[in-house]
Amino acid sequence: MTTITTANHVQRYEQLKVLSAKLITEIPEVMADFGSLHSSAVATGALDTKSKELIALGIAIAVHCDGCIAFHVHDALDAGASRQETMEAIDVAILMGGGPSMVYGCEAMEALNEFEQEQNPPI
Repeated sequence: MTTITTANHVQRYEQLKVLSAKLITEIPEVMADFGSLHSSAVATGALDTKSKELIALGIAIAVHCDGCIAFHVHDALDAGASRQETMEAIDVAILMGGGPSMVYGCEAMEALNEFEQEQNPPI
């Protein structure tokens, strides 16, 4: 069964950063290794960081990970992804994941809206 939260993705991102920091104190070796894996995986190589973050977003949608959606929308935008690039990553995820990914694609679009609003507040 697919469940979807209606949580604010900006708040979820911040909450997960705090929880991750706590996890580091509990299992420092594993978290250090995970941090190294993450840094290596998204480092620019044949693909740039932006492309890798958009791939990660597509996977997050396909596997229905709410927290991953928040992180990878945030990080894709930080890496320079445009709204259109992010939306196209969402449409490929829907292709690969079917109906449940369509629902999580909606969730990712909401995350995109929230992070864009946070980065560019109305004047």
